[in-house]
Amino acid sequence: MLSYLQIAQYFSSLAFLFFGISCLLSKRMVLEFQRYGLSRFRMLVGVLQLLGSAGLVIDERIPWVALVSACGLALLMFLGVVVRVIIRDSFYALLPALLLSILNFYILVGLISHPS
Repeated sequence: MLSYLQIAQYFSSLAFLFFGISCLLSKRMVLEFQRYGLSRFRMLVGVLQLLGSAGLVIDERIPWVALVSACGLALLMFLGVVVRVIIRDSFYALLPALLLSILNFYILVGLISHPS
């Protein structure tokens, strides 16, 4: 039976797999990063999201990788919240980044508290 921590890891991993691919390939994300004023970072963000996604599910074999991935994704999404506040997006527009940041912080704390 999966624990809440494992469910959170798998959910976050799937979310960032989707967002990473979208960030790299979607015209919509090209336009979003232009709107943020961060076009030069779009590819980096997409790659970091994909690496974080993979790292969250490597937990069983190399536990520290999941720890680093959760920390990196929490920070990445926190910075996403900051960007959306700076450009004055609505609360609803920043909510996904905020929730993913909190989710990955939960994963980080869970991995520290209950190492494999």
